[in-house]
Amino acid sequence: MKHVLFLSYDGLTDPLGPSQIIPYLAGLTRFGYRFTIVSFEKQQAYSEKKTLVQKLLEGVAIHWVPLWYHKNPPIISSLIDYRAMKKQAIRIFKQDPFLMVHTRPGLPELAATEIKKKTGIKFFNDVRGFWADERVDGGMWNRKNPLFNMVYLFFKRNEKKALINADGINCLTRAARREMLSWPFLNGREISVVPCSADLQLFDPARFSPLQKSEIRKKLNLQTDNQVFCYLGSIGGWYLTGEMMKLCKKISQQIPKAKFLFISPHRHDVILDAASKELVPAEKIITVHANRNQVPEYLSIADYALFFIKPCYSKISSSPTKHGELMAMGIPVITNTGVGDVAEIVRESNSGILIESFDDTGMDKAVNEILTLKFNRESIRESAFTFYSLDKAVQTYRQAYDKILG
Repeated sequence: MKHVLFLSYDGLTDPLGPSQIIPYLAGLTRFGYRFTIVSFEKQQAYSEKKTLVQKLLEGVAIHWVPLWYHKNPPIISSLIDYRAMKKQAIRIFKQDPFLMVHTRPGLPELAATEIKKKTGIKFFNDVRGFWADERVDGGMWNRKNPLFNMVYLFFKRNEKKALINADGINCLTRAARREMLSWPFLNGREISVVPCSADLQLFDPARFSPLQKSEIRKKLNLQTDNQVFCYLGSIGGWYLTGEMMKLCKKISQQIPKAKFLFISPHRHDVILDAASKELVPAEKIITVHANRNQVPEYLSIADYALFFIKPCYSKISSSPTKHGELMAMGIPVITNTGVGDVAEIVRESNSGILIESFDDTGMDKAVNEILTLKFNRESIRESAFTFYSLDKAVQTYRQAYDKILG
């Protein structure tokens, strides 16, 4: 089997590990590839999820090398991690030579450029986000600060270098590919697109009988006439909690029996505070924790799903994992434009309601569409196979791998 090194500055015990790293690589092992994954783990997540990840890796040709992620002090901690990443990669190469390094953005692509220079191996640059620009747009790097501006410019230079030196390039969205092909130094390069795919077997509404859904509604103290609007995922950061709650208020005014279910791993207090600020009654808000296998149960009772993401330059490269999972469950979404391919997909599949602006005009238009439009849930699920199939994603990666490695 052909040995590939996968470098990730995200941890396998982070939420992206089980959903957006392991499934792809496990799929590729069926086609003659084996992997060593070097990832950077947060200590609490590692202690809680290590066993789960190990079970996911059982029986597949994937060897996992976890390293500790360092958060502080800023910049210096990243330099420490970068050095550890390169050192570990070279150690692996000497012990068990790999033919290619496959990276996620940020420090890994910089390390891959150096590893390729030293060893002559191939390099597959998986641009799953405009990493440096995300840190500026997200407020993590203030370019008015000379130090952070210097760091930003350093990464932009090296991102360009990594793209030029890559033997293959992938990105998450068609919007990102269009943007990248406008860059003169990439004009004419082949760039594949693999969105954040969904597990269409796990996220399948047919798994839940009417009785099971009735029991879930009972568990959440929902009446049969309560219409359920759900939110799935983390709170804060790119996700516009205040704007979402503003829409919840308008929905509540027009649909008195509406309830708002937030399936979120943490920060439930922030959800309730946002509801209080918008005068959404606390009894209309339901917050639950759920592991990955429990999420489809809660989604099975949702009439609509809601998510707003900050629309900015870096988000054209973003493919929200939740979108594929919600479509797989046949749930129409209420979301905003300006994020990756989400709006294109919603329009092409007639699978939800798009908000162009977060002012009263945009919100009122969305509420009116909730009251008047009808959606075919079976058709929405079928569209998930078109846009977010894991099997299609694995085949796209396989074609890229085969082209690079022969």
